[in-house]
Amino acid sequence: MSGGNEETVRRAVAAANQRDIDRYLTFCTEDIELVMPWSEIQGSYRGAAGVRRFFSDIEDTQPDLHIEIERLDLIVKDRVLTFMKAAMTGRTSGIAADLETANVYDLVDGRIRRVRIYADRQEALADVGLSE
Repeated sequence: MSGGNEETVRRAVAAANQRDIDRYLTFCTEDIELVMPWSEIQGSYRGAAGVRRFFSDIEDTQPDLHIEIERLDLIVKDRVLTFMKAAMTGRTSGIAADLETANVYDLVDGRIRRVRIYADRQEALADVGLSE
């Protein structure tokens, strides 16, 4: 049911934009992992506690972060690729930024198991075996 996985990702992004952490977690497996571009240095966010820490970190640094899905593709049955635009203002600096990212969502039984966030869209495409 590919539409189901795509819809799960859309709903999870909507919950993230609303900072509804409890609702976001309903779309995730218990062992959810958020892998950020800096995860090799600081580690990834794991489980419900990690997701809550991620949202807390966002609130501390970019409280107005808003994510817009530009592109959403089902890669294989349980993997979804999104191109995102993230708009934010740094809490301390006051500097506004718009970033283009790519996210790869791995799902298990219709729930998000892992989200890999890429600062480089070409890297994300390569990691899922595609090119643009």
